[in-house]
Amino acid sequence: MTPDPRIHPIRADLAADKLRGQVTAARYATPFHRQVIEALAPLRRAPGPDAPLETQALFGEAVDVYDEHEGWSWAQLPRDGYVGYLPSVALGAANAPTHRVSALRTHVYPAASIKTPPTMALSLGALVSVEEIATPFARLKDGGFVFASHLAALDAPAKDFVAVAEKFLHAPYLWGGRTSEGIDCSGLVQAGLAAAGIAAPRDSDMQQKALGTAIDPSATLRRGDLVFWKGHIGVMLDASTLLHAAGHFMMVVAEPLAEAVRRTQEKGGGEVTSIRRLNL
Repeated sequence: MTPDPRIHPIRADLAADKLRGQVTAARYATPFHRQVIEALAPLRRAPGPDAPLETQALFGEAVDVYDEHEGWSWAQLPRDGYVGYLPSVALGAANAPTHRVSALRTHVYPAASIKTPPTMALSLGALVSVEEIATPFARLKDGGFVFASHLAALDAPAKDFVAVAEKFLHAPYLWGGRTSEGIDCSGLVQAGLAAAGIAAPRDSDMQQKALGTAIDPSATLRRGDLVFWKGHIGVMLDASTLLHAAGHFMMVVAEPLAEAVRRTQEKGGGEVTSIRRLNL
């Protein structure tokens, strides 16, 4: 096989034991399971704070760690298979989440009072384990309180993934980002789909291969259709309006698809490569 280093745990000196017999490595390892215990953890291409950001792992997300060295964990994110380096300090013991954050952002308080200084701000899609819900707050198993209406049970997916993505409107663009503090084009689509219980790969080229079925570009588009360029993705709000995290604006915008197509061509970004419709 020809492994994709983005989603296959393999490097020059080490590979996942599950790849034994498929790839050659000096040694193989079985992962140990951890969980993100900070608001978010940057997953980087190399073990260093100045290495390129590949994606982010949110609070409560599972992590499979294959190696630890000098404060960095070489790991894979089960949610989408992405592989990279996470700061080890951001990881802790794993537990089973019960709810996801459904608001764009929410605070964790040390007591059931909005007047107490919050200890953390969680992003949409973060996972928490709820011990008890006593309106208006939910008490978390590992301590802290979150406003209950900002949470959704894991078995209660959002009905409209596009509406979830719309919550990020005007959020700044950040390569590799997955939160309202910064998000990229494929992260925007992935976040919306995840809230609706639909698994999606992390990068736009992977999403083009994995999501939905191709439709004729001349067909009348509808809400939820995915539009792809080389290295870019957006989602239709309606038959003519595209929602996307656009580097041109450095934020999430809604604009006429025709305008996005024209500008991309003029700037040398090429033609639309595919339009795909999800079978929802």
